[in-house]
Amino acid sequence: MAEALRARRRALHRLWVRHGREGPALRRIQARARALGLPVDEEQEAVFRKRVPATANDQGVALEVGPLPELSLGELAGLGETPRRLVALDGVEDPQNVGAIARVADAAGASGLILTLRHAPPLGPAVARASAGAIESLPVARVGNLARALEELQGRGFWTFGADLEAPSDLFELPDRVFQGDACVVFGAEGRGLRPGVRRRLDHPLRVPMAGRVGSLNVASAASVVLYEWVRRGRV
Repeated sequence: MAEALRARRRALHRLWVRHGREGPALRRIQARARALGLPVDEEQEAVFRKRVPATANDQGVALEVGPLPELSLGELAGLGETPRRLVALDGVEDPQNVGAIARVADAAGASGLILTLRHAPPLGPAVARASAGAIESLPVARVGNLARALEELQGRGFWTFGADLEAPSDLFELPDRVFQGDACVVFGAEGRGLRPGVRRRLDHPLRVPMAGRVGSLNVASAASVVLYEWVRRGRV
């Protein structure tokens, strides 16, 4: 909520506060909402619950907002300065994983996130919570066909990478030079991994080495390892 008020990428409509809720964090949120010209309404429990589901982790305060804006692939690819880093998800449908990856992507300096029109969740409350608010400021584009989107990015000068358990190249053995240019890194759904059409569009499939008995990482954990290796190598 605080990130939505800070980023102001959504349409912001109204702040609701449950009667009796107080504290310094709430006062900061109320002050920010009022500074932006939003109505701030204090509601009794019964009325508040008509507006906010009891199952929501609202902590007694709720912000009425519009949907997050989504960009075209061309707009996303043009954001920021070289070297640009984009993260693409191939069939990752769990909002918790999408949110966690968005949080890592933002922290690692990625300039945007690419989702597919199908087999990807809406950018709703579950994604926002799992991202710790990072999705409010991380630009997102949706594409109908990820393989074609990667081809378009290659035409724009991006190298394409993908995390793949069967890849011949170890992430830590790749030469430093491949981490220097514009890049898009693709992560696939757990279990299924990258689809064949997406895999064929990769310039550099890579694998995270596994030293233990477990054969793979959770997709959000794998994204953390790969993206922070990009941060480290990009400083060379």
